[in-house]
Amino acid sequence: MSAGGGTKAVVAALAANLGIAVGKFVAFAFTRSSSMLAEGVHSLADSGNQILLLVGGKRSQRDATPEHPFGYGRERYIYGFLVSIVLFSVGGMFAIYEGYEKIAHPHELKSWYWAVGVLVFSIILESFSFRTAIQESNLHRGALTWPQFIRRAKSPELPIVLLEDFGALIGLILALGGVSLAVATGEGVWDGIGTLCIGILLVLIAIVLAMETRSLLLGEAAGVETVREIEAAIVAGPDVERLIHMRTLHLGPEELLVAAKIAVRHDETAAEVARAIDAAEERIRAAVPIARVIYLEPDIYRAEEAVRGADPEATPGGKGPHVSGD
Repeated sequence: MSAGGGTKAVVAALAANLGIAVGKFVAFAFTRSSSMLAEGVHSLADSGNQILLLVGGKRSQRDATPEHPFGYGRERYIYGFLVSIVLFSVGGMFAIYEGYEKIAHPHELKSWYWAVGVLVFSIILESFSFRTAIQESNLHRGALTWPQFIRRAKSPELPIVLLEDFGALIGLILALGGVSLAVATGEGVWDGIGTLCIGILLVLIAIVLAMETRSLLLGEAAGVETVREIEAAIVAGPDVERLIHMRTLHLGPEELLVAAKIAVRHDETAAEVARAIDAAEERIRAAVPIARVIYLEPDIYRAEEAVRGADPEATPGGKGPHVSGD
């Protein structure tokens, strides 16, 4: 997923949310609707989230240093996780609190037409932002379904904007329904119910975002198709007999670490082995350009060891040495 595509969607969402936030707060000033206040805070939180994504994208482009030899690509994951926290605390919990207060102490809406007008205007703006996010995502989604794309995407920006815009549209519809019912029935409690539903929706979206960005922060392997391309590239030349085992890790959305043990001929010289490794690295980079860091270890393939399988104690996160409880 390109950084440019994600940036375009983030900027479009930021512009829409800033305009929408101003309109919602103006409508709240006239109507005193809790739905409008919750939606105003929601749009303000979304605007802050988009700024966080832009800052994360900028900081991730810094060059590697001796202290951080693999660069700063994961900054985008960190700021994506911060977005989920902001959405949960500022957006979701505030809306739940406001909804509870309005249900406990309902009051009649004033100048309700302000709320309806701003909500309709907001739905139009948010729809444009959502359409931009969909168009940018379709450039990278391929044959994946939308849930699969959100789950498997290695760049956090587009999934975050997609979920935020989707949540914003549903929230606007809930707010419009709450305000409309409050006006039709004269019962302000409907405004509070709409606000409460908005808060629950935002909390659920924030939890999904937190789970996905947490997985990226922990370190995810390359996708299945990417792994197959790397495996094919390694054994494509006559200098590598077979791939013994391999690990991949995303250092950032567009930076991949590849570590593999490859089988070479037992009678090759050190110079020939070195040339074989260099050639394999070139093939990997040609097949998967985001493979920036590649470590290939030469070895002699032994069938009896392959039958036993990999040593779990030699695998990061695998079984550790036994410690007696006596």
